Amino acid sequence: MRMVLFRRLLGDVLRDQRMRRGMTLREVSKEARVSLGYISEIERGQKEASSELLASLCGALEVPLSDVLREVSDAVAVEEGAAALETVPRADTVVASAA
Repeated sequence: MRMVLFRRLLGDVLRDQRMRRGMTLREVSKEARVSLGYISEIERGQKEASSELLASLCGALEVPLSDVLREVSDAVAVEEGAAALETVPRADTVVASAA
């Protein structure tokens, strides 16, 4: 079963939110008072965001934290579903092995 990485999905959602608003990393960095490099690492799923940092980023992006967490939760559910499908034997495989 494939492991779902919350930090990667969170980074994807934050990047998408930033892009939808037409903001640069520099603009978010200034608004959130967080280093540009650190935000970049969060967006790439390389660093974990604390709850305080996440609140600052959401404030800078003018998006409710609940919206970001809902998007991440939906993405986790999709990945879990895809991972579960990888472990289910395909019908043609079951038939072939029964022969």
